[in-house]
Amino acid sequence: MKMPFAHMRTVAATTILAVLLPVLAACGGTPQPAANPTASLPTAAVATAGTAPTTAPTMAPSAAPTDAPAPTAAPNEPVVEPGKPIKFNDLNFGIVNHLYYTDRERVLILDQTAGFDWVRQQVVWKDVEGPNPGDYAWGELDQIVNDVAAKNFKLLVNIVQSPTFYNETNGLPQDPVSMGNLVEAMVKRYGKKIAAYEIWNEQNLAHENGGQVTEADAGHYVDILVESYNRIKALDPSIIVLAGAPSSSGVNDPAIAVSDENYYRAMYRYKDGIIKSHFDAQGVHPGGSANPPRTMWPDNPSNADGWTTDPTFYFRHVENVRKFMVEEGVGDHQIWITEFGWATENDTPGYEFGKQVSFDQQGEYIADAIQMSYDKYRYDDGTPWLGNMFLWNMNFAVIWAQNNPPNPLNEQASFGILNPDYSPRAAFYRVQSLLPKLKKDQGR
Repeated sequence: MKMPFAHMRTVAATTILAVLLPVLAACGGTPQPAANPTASLPTAAVATAGTAPTTAPTMAPSAAPTDAPAPTAAPNEPVVEPGKPIKFNDLNFGIVNHLYYTDRERVLILDQTAGFDWVRQQVVWKDVEGPNPGDYAWGELDQIVNDVAAKNFKLLVNIVQSPTFYNETNGLPQDPVSMGNLVEAMVKRYGKKIAAYEIWNEQNLAHENGGQVTEADAGHYVDILVESYNRIKALDPSIIVLAGAPSSSGVNDPAIAVSDENYYRAMYRYKDGIIKSHFDAQGVHPGGSANPPRTMWPDNPSNADGWTTDPTFYFRHVENVRKFMVEEGVGDHQIWITEFGWATENDTPGYEFGKQVSFDQQGEYIADAIQMSYDKYRYDDGTPWLGNMFLWNMNFAVIWAQNNPPNPLNEQASFGILNPDYSPRAAFYRVQSLLPKLKKDQGR
């Protein structure tokens, strides 16, 4: 999800980074142990075996059709025009789910109960194309798309990990056309059922670029984004295309990362700003660590133990990203926070800050971040410059508890707002209480 070690103390930094690099490969992606990325995924039979907890909210399940229509338009939905930034007049609310090999019906009903508008699902490219270029095997993605549409959610997909024939280390594809071919095939297959595409994930990290990354790689990313944007818009101009969210990081080391500030600025300056007319909104992953959402370094630092002495450790770093965008001439584009959240106790190296956050505090921080974003992140005319925010995550604790071997204390699980048995954590109830109030205030 985020880069937990940005600007670490230099003492023993090399040792720490060697431990953390395998962890980064899994952050924000499919729940899986780094040493065995596919064999330990839970089966559908295992994932659906749990029983509903007595403390869960009351919900009425409904059957999902096999060919659901695209969801209906939301109130005040903006017109999306090619070459122009999208403008949501209301802040939208999304949740990151893992919908493969699990009880989707149950998860989606919980999404509804909590009050979310959008669902974000990561799509691992190498799992849907191959063994040869152009051989697409969509598998369970078909039913995921239909099930999300049946519950009338808007769906954001985030594409990661190219097949080895496009990049032998599964990083960004060498040829932008290959990504264009993929998204074109997806739009032709799913149409408006996929409302938005986020092109890649935390592309400023070395492992997303074949093990090394420099500022020059930001230009290659922009070429991929431009190709994807053009191919999607040629088929359906209403589909939203997001520039992928860099990881919140202050590190500048080719073997690890490019700082997000340097990467954003390099993207926006490439080819005299060609990106400006080739993305609808900018994805952002603000930090959090154990820091309350209204704190910020250096003016209002957190009292947490560690991970406090750089702005990339804070949720309010999104304000800095907004500043970078204005300074680089793309301030007319809204930001979408496509992952945010707070880890609780876990056993993953690099995420020790989660031990400082109780489930109650997690709920408090999430609710306060949403409320602050709703109140504060607005243009002078009162409309939001933050168009959407996706909480990370709903059900990864369930997935990790059912993994082989189980690891309910994985950091991804610790960010979740459900327990391994699907029962809600405090954060679920805080969100369920807050979102209807904000929607009512918006008149929807």
